[in-house]
Amino acid sequence: MRNKFLFSAFVYFFIIIFIFLGSWQIYRLNWKLNLISQIENSLKNPPIELSKSDKKNYLRIKTSGIIDFSKQIYLYNLNEEGKPGFDVINPIEINNENFLINRGWIPFEKKNLLEINSFNEKNFKGTLKIQNKPSYFKPPNDIEQNYWFTLNRDDIFSYTGKNFSNYLIYLDENYIFPKSKKITANISNNHKKYAITWFSMAISILLIYLYFRKENY
Repeated sequence: MRNKFLFSAFVYFFIIIFIFLGSWQIYRLNWKLNLISQIENSLKNPPIELSKSDKKNYLRIKTSGIIDFSKQIYLYNLNEEGKPGFDVINPIEINNENFLINRGWIPFEKKNLLEINSFNEKNFKGTLKIQNKPSYFKPPNDIEQNYWFTLNRDDIFSYTGKNFSNYLIYLDENYIFPKSKKITANISNNHKKYAITWFSMAISILLIYLYFRKENY
């Protein structure tokens, strides 16, 4: 009798865990949908002067500054077609504050060519995006060769001698190269699928348990 009680407690414990995990995914789904809606609304707005606005994620801006080409960073990345190359990142001073600006993607062979440095720093548009934490699974940056895998803040300070805003500026201008990255609300949202998986597991275990109990009790 005691073994049957322990077995039942064990089964119900896992059913409760799976229901909890499914409910958590529903919560995350609603949070993600609200976030996507906020981003979409923000991207629909016309750009506003950076100096006259509070900085926030996905804010479209227009501004001017002083760009530093001497500390240009080449960040390994894929373009929209999956071709490897570099994102071109530059320090830029705007209203006495240091930012990093992602000017877009170039193929490997255009690294260090002067033709990629055509940029109107006196009047440009872009989108602010909070800088994500570097992934631990990427290789270390080769600062000496200017071959980067992450925008590690310690490495950036070592390379430039400056601290920067937590917001990156993604340039929104039509240059052939670097080719600006299109910022969208295309965020991975698989929480509905995960919720269905957890709830299905809970129901399956319950049905198997009820069948087992009917046959053996």
